[in-house]
Amino acid sequence: MSEDQPFSRRFGYQLDEPPITVREDAPENLRFGLVVLADGLGLTPHNARLEVCSILLTRPNPNNWSAYPNVFDEVQDLVADAPWFRVYDIAEGFYSRIAATDWSRGNEFEARLNEFFREQGIGWEMREGRIVARGSEAFANALTSAMDVMRVSGRATAAGEMHEALRDISRRPSADVTGAIQHAMAALECVARDVTGRPNKTLGQLVSSLGLPAPLDVALEKLWGFASEQGRHIREGRQPRFEEAELVVTIASAVSVYLLRTGDGQSTN
Repeated sequence: MSEDQPFSRRFGYQLDEPPITVREDAPENLRFGLVVLADGLGLTPHNARLEVCSILLTRPNPNNWSAYPNVFDEVQDLVADAPWFRVYDIAEGFYSRIAATDWSRGNEFEARLNEFFREQGIGWEMREGRIVARGSEAFANALTSAMDVMRVSGRATAAGEMHEALRDISRRPSADVTGAIQHAMAALECVARDVTGRPNKTLGQLVSSLGLPAPLDVALEKLWGFASEQGRHIREGRQPRFEEAELVVTIASAVSVYLLRTGDGQSTN
């Protein structure tokens, strides 16, 4: 146990994680805390201002010279007035500057920012310096597990499709929910083709050959139909919700892992 850690970490105290209530927004306490966190981890006000102004394409105030309080306050004001999605761009920029000079401090910035996101019910998280969508615990576990298993088993194409699904669902200012559905199901289809040895079949045609216990086989067939309609043949006025895309990505990830771990159980129908 490191004595350098704060009381709450030394003794393992943390808040109960609230449900996600914030997605397309950057609350005031996040805007303030982001600047304070970066400052506490060694990002100087002048470097913070350079990063913020480069992202917002705003000229620094030439009358502000002293780091504290002038430049620091200027950074606070710029972040406070920025469009919500630029705040997350700024978070990535702060991470890059901090990690470039001290990798361990960059990790600390990421860890503490993610802790803040969870405590505040914010539906984003930072992974290796990049902000991505944070879904339910099931979503996070299923997606991470799927990409790991795909890579380890040599399914780079499927892993790439899952990565694209994550990119699409993480887009700012608006998630590409149809793209996320398409890529997640493409990853699952890729796995299904590989484990059955039928590269020219669609997932819908392969369901009966995957060895899924009933009624999960029927459920997967229904999911394929839903994804085909919502992700490929979307109707005017029927845009899938974020939660629907999250559900499809979660199920596609979980089924992909199942197939890769039990790939010798298919029938030859």
